[in-house]
Amino acid sequence: MKPVLVYTAKVCSYCVRTKALLTQKGILFEEIDISRDWDLREAMIEKAGGRKTVPQIFIGDYHVGGCEELYALEAQGQLDTLFS
Repeated sequence: MKPVLVYTAKVCSYCVRTKALLTQKGILFEEIDISRDWDLREAMIEKAGGRKTVPQIFIGDYHVGGCEELYALEAQGQLDTLFS
């Protein structure tokens, strides 16, 4: 299974929804909270191609984007294929 990385921040409803969907699907993920760490935030922005919002979700080398993109992939039945 590919590693899943999720950049999050405290008090973020989209982050909560993202983590809930991944947990519901039984997907283990690494969470990096960028709330108070500017170096981590800058690393996320660079990795995410300039995107500054959270969450930013990566499955292996694939940049999913944010919560809405994750849920769209799930609705289209394409999310599970990204994990293998």
